[in-house]
Amino acid sequence: MSDNVPFEIQVEIIKRLPIKSLIRFRLVSKAWKSLISSSAFIADYSAPHPQLQHLLVRYDHGHTSTPIYSSAVDDHTLPNNRRVSLTPPPLVNWLRDSIIIGSSHGLLCLHCFYGDDDIFGLGTIMAVIWNISIRKAIAVVLPNFAYGNENYGTRLSFGVCPETSDPKVVKITQIITWSDTESVTLIPWQVEVFTVSSGVWRCPYSTNLPRKSIEFSFSQVVVDGFCCWLATDRSTIDPGFKAYNLIISFHMTSEEFTEVNLPDSLIYEGSVVYLNISNLRESLVVLDQNPEENVCYVWSMKDDGVSKSFTKLFTIYSPDATLLSVLEFRRSCEPVIEILDNDADPRYVPYNPSMLAIYEPKSKHISNLGINGIGSFYVCSYKETLLLLDQPDFMVYDKGKGYIVKKRAEILSLLKHTSKV
Repeated sequence: MSDNVPFEIQVEIIKRLPIKSLIRFRLVSKAWKSLISSSAFIADYSAPHPQLQHLLVRYDHGHTSTPIYSSAVDDHTLPNNRRVSLTPPPLVNWLRDSIIIGSSHGLLCLHCFYGDDDIFGLGTIMAVIWNISIRKAIAVVLPNFAYGNENYGTRLSFGVCPETSDPKVVKITQIITWSDTESVTLIPWQVEVFTVSSGVWRCPYSTNLPRKSIEFSFSQVVVDGFCCWLATDRSTIDPGFKAYNLIISFHMTSEEFTEVNLPDSLIYEGSVVYLNISNLRESLVVLDQNPEENVCYVWSMKDDGVSKSFTKLFTIYSPDATLLSVLEFRRSCEPVIEILDNDADPRYVPYNPSMLAIYEPKSKHISNLGINGIGSFYVCSYKETLLLLDQPDFMVYDKGKGYIVKKRAEILSLLKHTSKV
């Protein structure tokens, strides 16, 4: 760009460039590299930006295979547009049997074990935050993780603070044995928050922690600046019911917890296992699945600033295939579903490939996406972002310090060393 153009004008032009161009243009000059890599520019660019929405898909071909990642633009050409295969960065690939925590602002967060033993459950539990667009990832050791503990369990959530663009991992320790809820007076490390900007774990700003009778499920989603979990309150035991279901939200800025009541029909209706939550255009939706009837009822939450209410939007019905799950909602509000062919031999259902499809609520038409897998599917919507661009490559955070490692063996050596400190 001509030196005759004021730098302020150059900045305004650069802000409008796509991410792939920005990554290349860092090589143009030191001034451009400094600008594009600055935290201020990344946060500003990562704010609401006119970009295409994508669908990320992760699936397996078998229970022992390496997960496959692919991405497609979520526009009117789906499912006929081209899918792009994604190559995860090493920090993601080095995780054993990784579990996805969630996604937010174009970042995907996973966790599992780093270790030199092939047995699942041995090694150090770590979370990895991956920017899908620029193929950069950082890792953080999860302290005080209650794995295999008889009394406590750990739930995780991940989101990006909308005001600061700071990625956060939220870790909750909960009582897993109902009979212990009354005898336990204090839950150790009940809530801890990790922020990428600080590189350390700390207590949340707010002191209104969840009641010890609350049991968080694995179903969680980020909606409009809140981390939300499906949960069960075990303190109220009515005749004929074990407990009641509700939603717990965590504000990503104030870090306050709030309880949200579900519709009466969902409070006691069956197990929380058949409920799920999702994000539909930054509105919280509850998915009430009925396997016996092969349907899923979609409820949407409305927040008028005074109270929160739920309205049933539509029902997903798959007459020619078994509805396994509702995974995500497209930009057009159409749900992405996982189905199983009804002609599949029921004796081999766990080994029969399921399929991804799109359900059109008005016409009730189901379109196959052409992706088959065995095991578990994960689908999330995302937009490209520059978040993590200012982080060094191969950064691992542990006990408030950052380490750069470029080989899996270096991580194992680091973990053995820091565990003795």
